[in-house]
Amino acid sequence: MELLQTIERRSSIRNFKNENVPVEDLKELVRRGGLAPSVNNYQPWKFYVVTNKEVLSKMAVKVSERIKQLPSNKSIASKNVKSQVEWFATFFENAPAVIAMAMEDYESVLEKGVDLSHDEINKMRNFPDIQSAGAAIQNILLSAVDMGYGACWLSAPMMAKVDLEKILFIESPYHLIAFVAVGKAVRELEPKSKKSLDEIFKLID
Repeated sequence: MELLQTIERRSSIRNFKNENVPVEDLKELVRRGGLAPSVNNYQPWKFYVVTNKEVLSKMAVKVSERIKQLPSNKSIASKNVKSQVEWFATFFENAPAVIAMAMEDYESVLEKGVDLSHDEINKMRNFPDIQSAGAAIQNILLSAVDMGYGACWLSAPMMAKVDLEKILFIESPYHLIAFVAVGKAVRELEPKSKKSLDEIFKLID
């Protein structure tokens, strides 16, 4: 598939057919994710691919529990809001596969020459490690479309990050960053409307 067509066709898929994704395809998605640019070419990532339904269910339960524990405000909409967020945070349970991305902290060259901590430098540089993660995830999302799959990037499950890391046996120096749910889409979705070029383009000449 042409790159432009892939970019234009991509949409967030949250409903999947009950069809397994071959391991070789999952490996290829991760391989392409690993080709993304990263800060100092540090490639700080590791990908944990989950296809076991019992494990996915256990992960979803932990996310649900965490959302239910969040303090509610006094608004009338509070209950509905939490219920809606819960669905968007746990639909991965019904995906054929979930790619969990973990990363380790990188050591900036600056850390060797300035009296600033890793966290201080990372904040000053606007979190290049998280930017690196986004690049890898985008590779996976576009590759899923290219390979005939649907996919969705999830950050909401990270509310239960500590519990999820235990379930997935993710240990230091790695820590969980995000999920990508992958599978055959129940139906193709039209990409959502995007802002016009005039709204997002600013030339400084």
